Amino acid sequence: MSRADSTVSAAHEEIRNLLGRYCELMDAGDFAGLAAMFADAQLADQDGNVFATGAVAMQQMWERQTVTYDGSPRTRHITANPVIEVDADAGTASCSSSYVVFQGVDDFAFQPIVGGRYADRFSQDESGTWRFAERRYAVDHVGDLSHHLRIQVRNS
Repeated sequence: MSRADSTVSAAHEEIRNLLGRYCELMDAGDFAGLAAMFADAQLADQDGNVFATGAVAMQQMWERQTVTYDGSPRTRHITANPVIEVDADAGTASCSSSYVVFQGVDDFAFQPIVGGRYADRFSQDESGTWRFAERRYAVDHVGDLSHHLRIQVRNS
């Protein structure tokens, strides 16, 4: 394996880990940890309309809109089918993936509540660590979100 191939392979693994870490933190209700992951990033809808930028705004948004039960939203976020493109020379990458969120709470059986697509952009910081630069959400399927969010969500 060439050095360039090794660099791209390492980038793919680090980016996959970011996708997984996002799910872990969201399911734990660790909004401060999530905000740290997105400290230099923005969140947008699928058309690029930005609705949150930076750690403070994102943490406040997640805390305001997410219903928690003893600190956890009692969800299981699954991100699948990542297609990662890395530009090692520029220190940038993009990833398209699919997501499904499951939830189960008292009197609400464990079930899928929303599914859609992410379009993510990443950049490397000065130390070479990959970080989120932008996450765009598209919602394809909406189930019963009444136990999860305090906002209305529609299909994109």
